[in-house]
Amino acid sequence: MPPSSTTTCTSLLQELQIIWDEIGENYNDRDKMLLELEQECLDIYNKKVEKTRKYRAELQRSLAQAQAEIASLMSALGEKVSFPRKEGSLKEQISTVKPVLEDLLMKKDLRRKELSETLTQIAEISSNIAGNDYPVSSGPEIDESDLTQRKLDELRAHLQDLRNEKAVRLQKVNSYISAVHELSEVMLFDFSKALSTVHSSLTEFSMTHSKSISNDTLAKLTELVKSLKEEKHERLLKLQGLGRSMQELWNLMETPMDERRRFDHCSNLLFGPSDDALKKGCLGLDIVREAEDEVKRLNALKSSKMKELVFKRQCELEEICRGNHMDINSDAARKSLVNLIESGDGDLSDILASIDGQIEKAKEEALSRKEILDKVDKWKHSKEEEKWLDDYEKDENRFSAVRGAHKNLKRAEKARSLISKIPVMIDVLITKVKAWEKERGVPFLCDKHPLLQMLEEDIVMRAQKEEEKRQFRDQKRLQGQLATEKEAKYGSKSAKKKPLGQSLNTDNVTKTPIGRRIGSTPGRSAISGGKDYRGNAVIPLNYVALQKEDS
Repeated sequence: MPPSSTTTCTSLLQELQIIWDEIGENYNDRDKMLLELEQECLDIYNKKVEKTRKYRAELQRSLAQAQAEIASLMSALGEKVSFPRKEGSLKEQISTVKPVLEDLLMKKDLRRKELSETLTQIAEISSNIAGNDYPVSSGPEIDESDLTQRKLDELRAHLQDLRNEKAVRLQKVNSYISAVHELSEVMLFDFSKALSTVHSSLTEFSMTHSKSISNDTLAKLTELVKSLKEEKHERLLKLQGLGRSMQELWNLMETPMDERRRFDHCSNLLFGPSDDALKKGCLGLDIVREAEDEVKRLNALKSSKMKELVFKRQCELEEICRGNHMDINSDAARKSLVNLIESGDGDLSDILASIDGQIEKAKEEALSRKEILDKVDKWKHSKEEEKWLDDYEKDENRFSAVRGAHKNLKRAEKARSLISKIPVMIDVLITKVKAWEKERGVPFLCDKHPLLQMLEEDIVMRAQKEEEKRQFRDQKRLQGQLATEKEAKYGSKSAKKKPLGQSLNTDNVTKTPIGRRIGSTPGRSAISGGKDYRGNAVIPLNYVALQKEDS
């Protein structure tokens, strides 16, 4: 245990006095040496005090710096920190300030890191939006005086806005890329090559860098898609035009369906999917060129077959006119066509178009005549049945029991019913023909004859015929009256009995061989006996027997 400082100095002085006594030092030298020793001690104390003073100043400075730094950090971070301020020694004060400073420094480093990361991302996205291919390599500059949470929140909000803008731009870029891809499939062009003309980062081979989303890239993509859509629309219109030309030429030359199927893809464009739902590759340049070549080939073939087509269409026109009883001078028309073609004055296409126009008009007129012509056919059929009935009633053997006689009886009944409707048919026809002629201002011709005149002539002829029948009936009635008067005056002669099949019965009611009573109602005389359509007496037949014989 070392001795205390007081004891040590005293002992040392005592020891020094003893030594001096032994040596025999004089008192002047002793005083001098003691003064030197005292001065040396003072120097040592001064040095120690000075050093301690400096240490105190350093502590004071450190404390002031720490307090100033805490104030600066609190200002920069925008935070208020409360800590107990001690009035004790400097070391105690420093021990109180040091943890607060360390905590603020940690917060500063963390805040600075967050700001740096946020600013770096902002710089990268801004660089992408600006169109810089390579972002700035140096770190972002941070304002050390403003490290507040508010500043960080503002930067993060700005970063989020940039991210949203980037997402919207990237969505637009991807949408444009998809549109270019769809157009490339329809029009068969190099998808990657088209995108590389806009920016190299848009191709599939550029996977190391993110896609460019700059204003320039978006503008170029917009222009690219617009130009490709215009090209698509032009090709579609061109192929539709070529398809229509092919259809016209095929129909004109009656091309077989097997030859047409090779260009079904062009024909389908005329009435197939919409502009936005086209099949893959249907608008390729090769398809367009192939269609152009086909149209050229058909046009070259058209001139060689045009004459044949002209006369074929003329035949079609004549057939329509003949089928609808329309007036046409076939010989004159064909002669005129031959002269026009041989002279070279008329273009074959124009001639064909003219004939097609005549065919359309003929079809329209045929449609307007159809209802009248149908009634004319019924009228003519009724007249034919009337003629047959006249011939049938003149046949004296019509009631003989021959095979099929009952069929003629049925036909005669139907003919009488049909003939009774002829006047109404004629009246209806006259009304419709007059309406047709009034609407068109031309007479209705049927096989080059005015139908109205034919109907009026038939009315006159029918009236004459009815008058002849009436005169015949009056004459016969007069003859009957004379015969009756003669019998009354001279008496009747007994008639020889004849077989049943040959006897005439002029009564209204007669008996059949099986004892059945049948009336002589007009229209049924051919079956039941009595009088026929002209009022003549008829011979009754066994109708059942005839049916069995026919079956």
